[in-house]
Amino acid sequence: MVGSAAGNTGDTVAMRWHGDRLDLLDQRLLPGEECWVSVERASEVTRCITDMVVRGAPAIGITAAYGVVLAARYAGGGDWQAEIKQAIRDLAGSRPTAVNLFWALERMEAVFHGCHSLAEATERLEAEAVQIHQEDVAGNLAMADHAVEVMCPDNPISVLTHCNTGALATGGYGTALGVIRRLHENSLLERVYADETRPWLQGSRLTAWELARDNIPVTLNVDGAAAAIMASGQVKWVIVGADRITANGDVANKIGTYSLAVLARHHKVGFMVVAPSSTVDMSLATGGDIPIEERDGTEVREVGGRQLAPDGVQVFNPVFDVTPASLIDAIVTEKGVVNNPNITGMKTLFR
Repeated sequence: MVGSAAGNTGDTVAMRWHGDRLDLLDQRLLPGEECWVSVERASEVTRCITDMVVRGAPAIGITAAYGVVLAARYAGGGDWQAEIKQAIRDLAGSRPTAVNLFWALERMEAVFHGCHSLAEATERLEAEAVQIHQEDVAGNLAMADHAVEVMCPDNPISVLTHCNTGALATGGYGTALGVIRRLHENSLLERVYADETRPWLQGSRLTAWELARDNIPVTLNVDGAAAAIMASGQVKWVIVGADRITANGDVANKIGTYSLAVLARHHKVGFMVVAPSSTVDMSLATGGDIPIEERDGTEVREVGGRQLAPDGVQVFNPVFDVTPASLIDAIVTEKGVVNNPNITGMKTLFR
């Protein structure tokens, strides 16, 4: 089994690998119900990613890697190569914005092309997926150290975060939430303000659940309260994750991140993006090149199946927005930090 075996440092995990199946914690049901979905086919993994059983860019990449392993393990034995190739294509189409998905699949495809038999492919693909999982956790720990060095707090501070970037969104520990964990471990955290994060409410359902579970002081707030919190002077940093970072340092992250960056700049609050280097896409020049996923308007018109808006009202429901590099104080990855990001700094770290 891979959960703790992949290097996770706590009890909270998004996925567990058992060799012949993948178990995914259904994040749509949290915090009310902790339900695990067991999948044995790559097509089931694709559906779980599309339907947001699993979410968070790093976790999506890891899950897709295990999906490729399942494609090999349960290939029919005839044209097994074609089956695995089709599974990779299907997985690549599950979500369009998070570049970690494509990065992980490219690694799996590179391994697959060097295999001469189904048995060899299954063994090597599984080893690569586990390696991707382990690397993610190690990277999260490194990012936490880099970020605390940038922040350099002498006394406990309060921070604000958006969406969920913790163990549920990664292989374990977390990106932005990993930094918050590290501050707490070092007795440098006074409080976390967690945006509820409409429309999927990842902040209230997932981030607040993770932090409360680990006894980390958290205050949940509606997204619209972020300005008032910053104006009060209580918050020193806004810390968020990323789904894709372009060559000039623009960042695509959960919808609402851009407005937080504008508010942070106005209130002289630090704005930090924490993400693995697999999130960096140097092939895209600016954030304007990032494909932004839009989802069904029902997600906004309803909450928990209860209708809150008139039938048929038009809805604008982008999953992500793009924060310009000019509003970001630091991008933190496991490879290091880009302060006041621009294309020169990005190229220096991510050649």
